[in-house]
Amino acid sequence: MLDAIKTSQNYRWYVLATVAIGTFMATLDSSIVNVALPTISGQFHSDLTTLQWVVSAYLLTITSLLPVFGRIADMFGRKKIYTLGFVMFTMGSVLCGFAQNIWFLVGTRVLQAVGASMLMSNSAAIITAIFPPKERGRALGFTGSVVALGSLTGPALGGLLIGFTSWRAIFFINLPIGIIGYFAACFILPKDLPSKDNESFDFTGAFAFTFGMIFLLLGITNGESWGWLSVPVLASLVLGIVSLVGFVFTERRVQHPMIDLSLFRNRPFLIGNLSGGLSFVAMFANNMLLPFYLQGILHYKPTQVGLMLMVFPMVMVFVAPVSGHASDKFGPIILTTSGLAISSLGLFYFSTLPATASFIRIIPGPILMGLGSGMFQSPNNSSVMSSVPPQKLSIAGGINSLVRNLGMVIGIAFSVSLFDVWGGVTLPQPSQVQGFMSAYHSVMLVAMGIAFVAALISYNRKSYAKSN
Repeated sequence: MLDAIKTSQNYRWYVLATVAIGTFMATLDSSIVNVALPTISGQFHSDLTTLQWVVSAYLLTITSLLPVFGRIADMFGRKKIYTLGFVMFTMGSVLCGFAQNIWFLVGTRVLQAVGASMLMSNSAAIITAIFPPKERGRALGFTGSVVALGSLTGPALGGLLIGFTSWRAIFFINLPIGIIGYFAACFILPKDLPSKDNESFDFTGAFAFTFGMIFLLLGITNGESWGWLSVPVLASLVLGIVSLVGFVFTERRVQHPMIDLSLFRNRPFLIGNLSGGLSFVAMFANNMLLPFYLQGILHYKPTQVGLMLMVFPMVMVFVAPVSGHASDKFGPIILTTSGLAISSLGLFYFSTLPATASFIRIIPGPILMGLGSGMFQSPNNSSVMSSVPPQKLSIAGGINSLVRNLGMVIGIAFSVSLFDVWGGVTLPQPSQVQGFMSAYHSVMLVAMGIAFVAALISYNRKSYAKSN
């Protein structure tokens, strides 16, 4: 049967399906924990500032290691790194499920994220190598939809699993999926040979980038709890910025840079990544706080929360393919700009919800968010990937993943900081409900503004080059 698959005219689509397993699993776990945070908070007696590290440590590790593993795979073989990614991710997931305290959970999430970065850094490159130019845009657009769908399905699926079993199930479910993905990668992915060009690995750039991202995001994430003017936060921000500036200078000098910064001179590439990153900042501001509103204020059970949050990805599943197909005919500008505008409207709607909202009253919010995200993601990914020459598609895909994860991390840290500044309490007592709602509404209005700015930026991408 495996020989039949490899000789089939549809072999490239089997490869795409295999890559989609790893991509979906890795992005799913960037958000599936969100809905479990109130439950984990009660069991481990942790506040929101500590809890956010369960999500942020995962995203921070991926963001720091994406370009590193992408470069390693280019040198030593993508299939080898991709299959190892399944092993690391599955092992980390099982250990997460056995966690007995909050910091062990954070540590095993880091291990999980190392595997996820191996998967995510190579998905675009594997697809690029197997698909002809005329189908590449559609395949990469599909991958982009899988990424967004994985990120947005997490809270919904997590709520259902927690409701029927326990919060540990959101990690154990990765065991069978990881095993299937590993064997599929071993037997279906094409063999690739390591680079024989004697290219050197940019150790200086890799260290500067990883060090810079860790300290920059460490300062952003802990700004509220440690104090924005405290020595640790200021030191983290300064070290992070200095390291990233050093990284830029290093990449401009070395013969084989880890990230090709010249791509950012490409206007559609720059605009697409900037608007995409901001869209994830806005979405994850809501993703982080909405489960606390549904459980802490409206007293929904995890199963009910899961059903509510399922509305978003269900709408997106129907809208994204239509939007992707339409962008091939009409270009991405109208679709991406309109999608971000609709997302902005959805965030505004969330800012109007009262502390006694009914199930029906809430539903328009996730519908608007799913519609807006579905309209935006596929055309934007297609625009970004179609704006670069074929020989740079792998690098462009890695940067696109990097920007997306950076947006998630900033969105989480930003929303938690603002929520705390404005007096929000994660699991409020009856006397604290008004303070929670005021803080939640304010954060949603800020997220609305970010999505609207992203729409304005998206409208200015101007040109669009289709794949040949």
